[in-house]
Amino acid sequence: MSVRISFFDTKAYDKESFTEINKKYGFEIKYFKYHLTPDNIILAQNSDIVVVFVNDFINAEMIDKLASYGVKLIALRCSGFNNIDINAAQGKIKIVRVPAYSPNAIAEHTVALMLTLNRKIHRAYFRTRDSNFALQGLLGFDMNGKCAGVIGTGKIGKVLIKILKGFGMQVLAYDPYPDCEFAVETEFEYVSPDAIFGQSDIISLNCPLTKETEYIINKNTIEKMKRGVMLINTGRGKLIKTSDLIQGLKSGKIGSAGLDVYEEESQHFFEDHSDIVMTDDILARLLTFNNVIITSHQGFFTKEAMYNIAQTTMQNIDDFLNNRQLVNEVGI
Repeated sequence: MSVRISFFDTKAYDKESFTEINKKYGFEIKYFKYHLTPDNIILAQNSDIVVVFVNDFINAEMIDKLASYGVKLIALRCSGFNNIDINAAQGKIKIVRVPAYSPNAIAEHTVALMLTLNRKIHRAYFRTRDSNFALQGLLGFDMNGKCAGVIGTGKIGKVLIKILKGFGMQVLAYDPYPDCEFAVETEFEYVSPDAIFGQSDIISLNCPLTKETEYIINKNTIEKMKRGVMLINTGRGKLIKTSDLIQGLKSGKIGSAGLDVYEEESQHFFEDHSDIVMTDDILARLLTFNNVIITSHQGFFTKEAMYNIAQTTMQNIDDFLNNRQLVNEVGI
């Protein structure tokens, strides 16, 4: 019997990569361009498996509905799983994810944001298009010798630290589960978050969103930072209290910010809203700062990462169907 998969929030690049990988497996995939919501959940009826992304929010009621439809597995094609009620799924539907699809991609994007903000590449690009070759306002600083604070030393954080060490930067890091051997090998130091806030010229957030890390950047922690600090977030939007970030930018305490994620990004990211009025006042305010760069959660978006996402997702599904160990299962 053919395995039926309902695939939600499909973009052209998703369909291309998954269709190619599916040649190996031969699953019956029905692609839907919509997010999975309570209003269209009936589209998953008669499916064995649903495949979802970061902005598909699945609550307890939806879990029960999917289970009643015969869905046995939810396959996340991303690493985060805070968009699913894991407790409600226990004993009803298995959940798997893609824990690491390209640490290099996200780490490299993090550095791209740093360099662009530092050397004002975004401003220079638009100036030269207008035949303006003046240097006023484009002054940057040498990365060499500066202090970078990295919060989160998982796979992405470790790649980032290696890159920053290559620039000749001093690196301070925080992680509740420090890899001391890696720290010795790479020559950086684990310190407290307060030490990072107080000493770093650049702070990068590369940690997951948990109860402990939610709004780790807020009014109080911003006050502890060096004046003019650069803040980069390629982790999760709610690591930063955005209204406090705006106040920090207005006061000059935060010299620049590079954001690949946003607190309320599910309403905006991955979609084209260029023909409608921006109704999110906070996001609209952020977009007015010439020392802020916002990218649309694209840190992962490389050819290699898309292949890895598709490959791991399909392997997760195949492991489930063949009763193998689910190495990427999400549980409580």
